[in-house]
Amino acid sequence: MTKRKKEPTGAGAIIAFLILAGTIGGGLMGQPSIGLLAGTAAGILIALLLWLRERGK
Repeated sequence: MTKRKKEPTGAGAIIAFLILAGTIGGGLMGQPSIGLLAGTAAGILIALLLWLRERGK
């Protein structure tokens, strides 16, 4: 019996959503560039956490 390797979780949609949400949120506050950077940073952080979680499995 062979062990099936679990497929990795993709985080691209999470990154894209947070970039858009950060830009919109920043635009509402008058700082769309800062919102873009914050959304990108949050997306990358979540993607890294997902990668680290799956790496241990």
